[in-house]
Formats: sequence, structure tokens, C-alpha cells
Amino acid sequence: MRYIRTGSLKRLFSIRRRSFDEEVPKHCDCTEDYNNETLKIVSSTEPSHRPTWKCFSYPEIFDATNGFSSDNLVGKGGYAEVYRGILEDGQAIAVKRLTEASTDERKEKEFLTEIGTIGHVCHPNVTSLLGCCIDNGLYLIFQFSFRGSVVSLLHDENLPVMDWKTRHKIAIGTARGLRYLHKGCPRRIIHRDIKASNILLTADFEPQISDFGLAKWLPSQWTHHSIIPIEGTFGHLAPEYFMHGVVDEKTDVFAFGVFLLEIISGKKPVDGSHQSLHSWAKPILNEGEVEKLVDSRLGGAYNVAQLDRLAFSASLCIRSSSTWRPSMSEVLEVMLEGKIDKERWKMPEEEEEPEQFWGFEDLECECDSSFSTSPQDSISTRSC
Repeated sequence: MRYIRTGSLKRLFSIRRRSFDEEVPKHCDCTEDYNNETLKIVSSTEPSHRPTWKCFSYPEIFDATNGFSSDNLVGKGGYAEVYRGILEDGQAIAVKRLTEASTDERKEKEFLTEIGTIGHVCHPNVTSLLGCCIDNGLYLIFQFSFRGSVVSLLHDENLPVMDWKTRHKIAIGTARGLRYLHKGCPRRIIHRDIKASNILLTADFEPQISDFGLAKWLPSQWTHHSIIPIEGTFGHLAPEYFMHGVVDEKTDVFAFGVFLLEIISGKKPVDGSHQSLHSWAKPILNEGEVEKLVDSRLGGAYNVAQLDRLAFSASLCIRSSSTWRPSMSEVLEVMLEGKIDKERWKMPEEEEEPEQFWGFEDLECECDSSFSTSPQDSISTRSC
């Protein structure tokens, strides 16, 4: 893997090598004032962000994972594996390792992209990078998520049905994290793979956006990226991205809308007949019969006002025209405000494109690193 073993890369990580024994304060470029209902972004007093992650030695992570024992393997994708581990101080970690079979240089670049992206974010609704290791390969080290991802808790028939309060908390927290990536970071981050399996949950069910392997920096002077090949998860791809490779914040907004529908309905983004969740939900939303969207397993135990706001937010996010989709700041306003101003969001009928059916054969599918750093998502890759 010559690409990752350059002198410049070694120097990059050597200057950031730290120890958990050191007291390093964590600074955030931007934090959210959760007590302010206007959802204002508050600037930190610190002029610049200093990453607080460290470079682990290979023996540290080797010992923590018991020699990368198969018993500790909790996730496996197209080019990487995730192992559970315990550090000497007792902290549980997840180690994401680029597999030896991954000789594709583009995969190595994607792996490095995740380091460069997530290593500089600081928000309670975005997963934290503890560190990395560049000895004997490439490794990312994260905090271990014992509760798993949203997809495991929402769809596992062996687990209790997720209650409405938890679903609403997950929806709001994920929106805050995504808004932070779009607006709160010094450089705009487009995630490109927002979905239930990439939303991890803390012990108190606080959601954290994870897996930045497909993320893109979007310079402030750019309106969008044009990307080929198309990568992502079927059922979550925005029309302009799927058809033309156009990527901007509205790409994530569309995927978030699908995520909202999944939270509300308990249905998967694509059913057995390959019908997408958003194409099933659109007619129901257009008719205003939002109660038909609700997961029947809830038995009617949900907050009607919250349902109306989440459903209306989803209807805005999954609009075919990106121009008429809201920003994540606007999505949060709709999700949290007392009264829904539907007139504000009224769209000319001629602007809405007819729904298109996208077949699996049309999508360049790559089973990549879309898996959770949790024990409950043993194998979760992008749909193929």
C-alpha cells in the first residue's frame, strides 16, 4: 500500500501523536446552544480547532482486540473490518481496519478521507474519532457503541419496539448533527450516506452520525460537486445525484427525509419488490393522511403534533426538485416550531417532477464500509 506509506503522511500523524494520559481539552469550532429554540450556532471562544485524537501504536490496538480475534469482529464491509476492543484503562473501542485485500488505491483514499473529515468535527450528534494507527496498515479508532445503530433497534424483531419518544429524540438529534456538518463546521461537509445503519446510539439514545467514507468537503465558493461514479445506498439517493452526479447539502437533505420516513413507519427504505419507501409515502403525504404512515407496532402511542411536524418535514426533504427542498436549518425549524406554516412551503405543481422508479440494475453498486461500530450490527453493507 504505497499510497498510504508516504513520508508526508507519517509526518502528518506524528505531529498529532498524543496520549490519553495527557489532559488535552477538547475544543469545538461550533457548538449548538440547545437551550435556544432559535437553534442559533454559537461560535467558540477558541480561534482555531485543535484535534484531540491521538495516534495509537499497533501493539495497543493489537492487544485491545486480542490480536484482531474473529470473536471480536463486529462489522465487515467491502474494504474494511470493525473489531471490538478494550484498552488498558478499560475503555471500550471500535477499531476499523482496512483489509489486506483492499489494494484499490481509491479505497485507500476513501479511508483517508474519513480521517480527514471526522478528525475535525466536534458535536454531540456526530461520532467522535479517538485516534488512528498507521503501523502495519490503516486503522481508525472510535468509541464503541453498545446500543448499536438505529437500523438494528428499529428492525430487529427480537428487540422491543422502539417507542415514539425515542424515535422523536433520534430524529431531532440526527437533524442537529447534519445541520452542524452543513453549517457549523469551518468547511462544509456533505455526508452522502445518511441512513439508519450509519446513525449510532449512545447509552441514553442520543444519535450520532457515523461512517464518513463517502463524505465530501464542499468549498464555500462552490455550489456543488459533480461526482462519478455514483456511490451510496439505494432508496436514499436524491434524483439529481442519481441521474447527474450532483452533490450538495440537498443531497443529504433528501436522504434525511427517507430516514425520517423510516423512523415514523418502521419500514425499510426498500421493500421486497424494490419499491422505495419515499415513493410509497409520497401519495399518503400529499393526501395529508399522515396517520397511515405510522408504525402499527406503536399501537397508536405517539404524539400527534410531533408526528405532523416530522411527516411534513419528510415531505419537504424528499421533493424531487432540490431547489424546493429546505436546508437542514429550515428542517429543524419545521420539526420544532409550534405551528406548521404550510403556505410558506407551498410549491407550484408544475415544479414537482413525476416520481421515477429506479431499478437496482441502474445503480453502480459497491459494497463498501457502511457498517456500525457496534455489536448489534454484525454485518451491514450498502444494498446490492
